Amino acid sequence: MSVAGASSDPYGLYGVGVLVTGASSGLGAHFAKILAAQGAKVGVAARRRDRLGQLVDAISAAGGHAAALTLDVQDEGSIIAGFDAAEAALGPIDVVVNNAGINARGLATDISAADFDQVMAVNVRGVFLCAREGARRMIARGSRRSERGRVINIASIGAHTVLPGLTAYCASKAAVAMMTRSLAREWARQGISVNALCPGYVETEINASWLQEEGGQRMVQGFPRRRLMRADAIDNSLLFLAGAHSTATTGAIITIDDGQSL
Repeated sequence: MSVAGASSDPYGLYGVGVLVTGASSGLGAHFAKILAAQGAKVGVAARRRDRLGQLVDAISAAGGHAAALTLDVQDEGSIIAGFDAAEAALGPIDVVVNNAGINARGLATDISAADFDQVMAVNVRGVFLCAREGARRMIARGSRRSERGRVINIASIGAHTVLPGLTAYCASKAAVAMMTRSLAREWARQGISVNALCPGYVETEINASWLQEEGGQRMVQGFPRRRLMRADAIDNSLLFLAGAHSTATTGAIITIDDGQSL
């Protein structure tokens, strides 16, 4: 990972403050590294502070700029405090990447109400609260004039494709997709672009055990290309949506899944 300089900044991200939730592992950690490599100042946020320290060390070793933030997307007070800490360490946050998410595997007849509620609390309510807090601050700083505000919600192919045994997860990601369009409409005149990415299956901590099971292997063999997608397949779309050239792109729901949902 090499860090972009001001003279080599194709996405217009050099020096831009970005907050990434769910950054302690998986796609969140990957996104943080990719954004930092383009010169963004990245606040990496999650509940597991020890893992965030390791991520910040890795970004710093590559010449990037990052700060670790303890943030629980289920707690509005924690979100506000997390944004305060991010701005104190990095300056204004103009890009929010809502990546934090969980699932609850099991048949709908078997999962508990508590499991369902937690999926919705993290995947839907948490996305809403983080997007809203970020937007409030962007608007107060004059995003209507600068048109620099960006909110990127990480949904899933589960937003539009049935993933067996993941009813709560799919419902939550469908909610995120519609929320994205609703917020994009509401904040269009405030200079804030709101978009969603719907990745296909990438092996991460959240699904690694399932993918090693017989059912997971059978699922992968059922994909048109019979393979999992690599995380870096999402990079260019993420950087475009976060960067300076996506002013006219808002309310988009972009699927990147290597054909998995075909």
